[in-house]
Formats: sequence, structure tokens, C-alpha cells
Amino acid sequence: MVNITHKTNTLRKAMAQAIVRVSSPDTIEAIEQKKVPKGDVFEMAKTAGLFAAKRTSDMIPDCHPLPIEYTGITYEIEELTVKIKVEIHTIYKTGVEVEAMHAASVVAITMYDMLKPIDKGISIENIKLLEKKGGKTDYRKVVEENKISASIIVCSDSISAGEKEDRAGMAIIDKLKTYQVEIEDYVIIPDETDEIQKLVKQKCNDKVSLVILTGGTGLSPRDVTPEAVRPLLERPVPGIEEAIRAYGQDRTPYSMLSRSVSGLIGNTLVLALPGSTKGAEESIDAVFPAIMHIFRVIAAFKHD
Repeated sequence: MVNITHKTNTLRKAMAQAIVRVSSPDTIEAIEQKKVPKGDVFEMAKTAGLFAAKRTSDMIPDCHPLPIEYTGITYEIEELTVKIKVEIHTIYKTGVEVEAMHAASVVAITMYDMLKPIDKGISIENIKLLEKKGGKTDYRKVVEENKISASIIVCSDSISAGEKEDRAGMAIIDKLKTYQVEIEDYVIIPDETDEIQKLVKQKCNDKVSLVILTGGTGLSPRDVTPEAVRPLLERPVPGIEEAIRAYGQDRTPYSMLSRSVSGLIGNTLVLALPGSTKGAEESIDAVFPAIMHIFRVIAAFKHD
């Protein structure tokens, strides 16, 4: 199965449909009046759909086992067709569209099985996803509606001196590109408060959407990035820092020692992230793509 350990739990919803077409009005009447020999078609099919939703991962090899926290199954009769709709909710790392389609298909097949003794002309049609919410899909419009640019600043004495190779900054760039963020520039500087502050101010004056610093958030004497950045912030956003540390703490007990910083300077979002490659990658995973909502809010404020 695809690795989803880097993802975060969010509310995810999906709605799917399937259509059962019968060949006679008598079949519809038998369904409505509960005169089908095998029993109450709607109730039996609904029960089968509930089982199917919960056991999708047993049937579809690449589907992850996940908690099904709501399943709604409804029917709508239109002439010789029964339209089945299945809605599923979960709070998890991946979506439930396959679960919804699987449940809809099993509801339809169960109806077919129950009706075939009285109608030989039944067909199942148009199994499809109607809607999904949650995950990346909720944030694609932000990128479509707003150009989001980023400057990456690597704060490290050893890397700026050429003694080590930067990997954290490059990892951040790779992550941002998957969200269609345009990389304005990439700079390596030493752990010097004045130099950090000068560069952050410059990028904010250039109206870059996002300034991400990596390095200098630990507890060594030369880790000064938080002290340099925090006084510049006009509107701290502590929830971002909390999300980063909470996400990291699930993966390493040392995440609580990181001193990540976040906030707005004008309309620029500034993030100070750990300097380790893993710490930088996980910090991005912790807050993207949800953090993109900030740019929608900023754009709305500009418009007003």
C-alpha cells in the first residue's frame, strides 16, 4: 500500500452513486410494497452496503483500513430506476471515495440478487463518485486563485562555510513544488542574528508570500533563528508551531525540543523550521496543505 504515515488526520467525506434499472413497473411496485419474495429489498441492500463500507480494505488490495465514522445510504425511485447514494465520513489520513463507491456497488448488486427471481431484465449502471471533500482537494483553489511564492533561507555556519551540504532546504523546496508554490530564491547564510533579520525584512519588503528559514531552532549557543525572527513578527500564529511539534512528537520524542516560530510580517508568512532534513520535511508535512488557507484569507482582506 502507499505510504501515508506523513499525512495528517482531517475530516474527509465522499458521496457515490449507483443506479439499478429494472424492466417493469411491477418490480418497482414490489419493492415499494415489500412484496419481493427474498424480503425487504431496501433494508437488506442497506445492510449489505454498511458491511461493504467497513470491509473495503479487505476487498480492494491498495485501500488502507480506516475508521468509518458515518455511513448514509439513501434511495430515490425515478420511473424504472432506483438511484442509490452512499455518503461516508471519516477523520483519517486518506479519503473514503473508494469506500463510498464500493458500498454503492454492493447495495446495487444486493438489489440485483434479490430482484432477479421476479425480473430478468435488471441492469446496474453508472457507479461513480459524486463528491469528495477533505485532503488536498480543498486547497487546490487557493493555488489557482493566488500566486504563492516562497524564499528558502538556510541558516547554518557550517553549510555557509562549505563544510557541509544543505539537504533540509532542498527537501523543503521539493515539498513546496508539489503544492505548486513558486520558489523565488534559495539562500544560505550563517547563524548571525543581524544577517537573518536583514534578509527576512528584505524578502517581506519584496512581498514574497512565504519565507521559510531552516536551521538554528535548536538549543545550541549558535541556534539564534527564533531570537532573530520572533521580534520581527507582527502577528504570531502559534497554532502552526503547535501543529509542527505535535506532528513531530508522534514520530520522535525530541520534537518538543525544537523552537519553531511562525507568524505574519505584513502579508508574508514567515516560518522558522528545524535544520535537520527529517525535521524540515516533517514540519512541511505537518502544516501543508492546510496552511495555504492563510493566503485565501489574506487575498480576501486585500480585496476588502
